[in-house]
Amino acid sequence: MSQFRLKYFLLLTRPLNVLIGMFSIFMGAFITGTIQPLIKVIYASLSGGIIAGAANAINDYYDIAIDRINKPHRPLAAGIISPTEGWIFAQALFLAGIGFGALINGPAFTLSVVASVLLFLYSYRLKRTVLWGNLTVSLITGLAFIYGGLAVHRIGLALIPAIFSFFYHLGREIIKDVEDVAGDRGDHVVTLPIRHGERLALRIATTAYIVLILLTLIPYFIRIFGLTYLMAVLIVDAVIIYVLISMWKNPSPSNLSRLSLILKLNMFAGLVAIYVGKY
Repeated sequence: MSQFRLKYFLLLTRPLNVLIGMFSIFMGAFITGTIQPLIKVIYASLSGGIIAGAANAINDYYDIAIDRINKPHRPLAAGIISPTEGWIFAQALFLAGIGFGALINGPAFTLSVVASVLLFLYSYRLKRTVLWGNLTVSLITGLAFIYGGLAVHRIGLALIPAIFSFFYHLGREIIKDVEDVAGDRGDHVVTLPIRHGERLALRIATTAYIVLILLTLIPYFIRIFGLTYLMAVLIVDAVIIYVLISMWKNPSPSNLSRLSLILKLNMFAGLVAIYVGKY
């Protein structure tokens, strides 16, 4: 296989999303107070990252028609990778991710299987329903932190970023649905903004982020995390507030796409806030 082809198979996995998932899993272990046994944490990070890549690949497989309108540069939509190749690639990644999960422990293996099935069902069916797809993705991203906790046989504090992640991704997924209305409607997909209107969808996304902002302050005020965490998380929250203001001022697809990217990058800042919260 040429380097050109390898590049587009890699792009199919959405490497930035994969890295965020792997870092989230590592932080799920780190926040519990240990990353030992380290090899198990490495297995968990690899497993989660590979499964995330598989999910992104299978999502593009089922979204070819939509992406030809919304994201024509994607490898499958552009015809660089064939649908059959995309399908086989995704299934191989799912199996590899589950395989690494089996090397961790029983609960982690079970979670890897459940997550893989849910992510497949998301692309196959749930994404095309009102809210269920959004809730599924949000749940899976939250479980990434739990996955890290399972690798070190501790969950405890991993629940904090898991809950944060749920609301963060719920808001972002709804914003992405509003952004993709044109393509989704053309493919007869019924999402929240299509069924109930874009303004209601943006209100729900706004509510999710307001709840999240309030939740991020709790660990400081109940003294789980210190001042360094508060300073870091306030930056994260400030970016969220900017996104909310901007999306209401200009809810055009191009602006929502820009804001979605900002939110994706802001995830790293959120992970840093959790990291420094330990000190």
